[in-house]
Amino acid sequence: MANTKTANSKAANIEIEHGCAREATVRQGLVPQLCTVKSISHETSDVMSLRISTFDGRRPFDCKPGQTAMVSLLPFGECMFCVSAQGEDYLEFTIKRVGYVTEQLHALSVGDTVGLRGPFGNWFPYESLKGRDVLFVGGGIGLAPLRSLITYMLDNRASYGRIDLVYSGSKPSDLVYLQDLQEAWPQQPNMHVHLSVYRESSDWDGAVAYTAPFLEGLGISATGKVAVLCGGPSLFRTCSASLEKMGFALEDIITTLEMRMKCGVGKCGRCNVGGKYICLDGPVFSMAELKTLPGSVH
Repeated sequence: MANTKTANSKAANIEIEHGCAREATVRQGLVPQLCTVKSISHETSDVMSLRISTFDGRRPFDCKPGQTAMVSLLPFGECMFCVSAQGEDYLEFTIKRVGYVTEQLHALSVGDTVGLRGPFGNWFPYESLKGRDVLFVGGGIGLAPLRSLITYMLDNRASYGRIDLVYSGSKPSDLVYLQDLQEAWPQQPNMHVHLSVYRESSDWDGAVAYTAPFLEGLGISATGKVAVLCGGPSLFRTCSASLEKMGFALEDIITTLEMRMKCGVGKCGRCNVGGKYICLDGPVFSMAELKTLPGSVH
């Protein structure tokens, strides 16, 4: 195992804001802002991306990479989603169909009305990452939160070093943002996209491997790098162990627990872990911070 104390010894400390979410929640209105669906992109058979604008064609609010928002649809309910991308006149949310409310969101059409409130939570430490090489590791819908930081870094390319993305899905049709993965991002300067699927397929000639062994086999050095990780419980557990094995210090492994957020304002208590509320103190944490919390965070 590499020495996690020395692999990144010359790198600046990563500073993650935490009190910001509690302060913002005090100021945040709880009444949704009515917005319109600007466009819909179908990423896979059960994942779509909604671009949402105000009725007069503006971005509903400003947010930072990694922050979340509550999307509501009367009379069905509301759910918390990360902002996967943003433009001058829209916020984008990538939504997997997994239950009653997301089923109704998948039935939306362009021009339909939704409610939106946010932003909630803290954000990825994009300022601390300046000048650093960054390794992104994700699986399936876990690429959605990572994409917010990837696009920010690409929009400010000169401020960041090498970007590696290691991303996997069960099968080729489960990979989201294919145009980005296969065309746009590989053309970006000093960005390297590494893809794998778990099962062999006649329409796939790339790597066939689970994410953790695929990650370890790429020979990526931990020296001077920060890792940003997002995925389901199995990927989180195996890939965080792989990153440590590769020599990443716990302080240099960053993740988001946005999937645990419910009300977003610290009232329902369903996201608390020990003395922390994921919605108020997170959802972005370093692995070193998570190690101090009791039990499993995923």
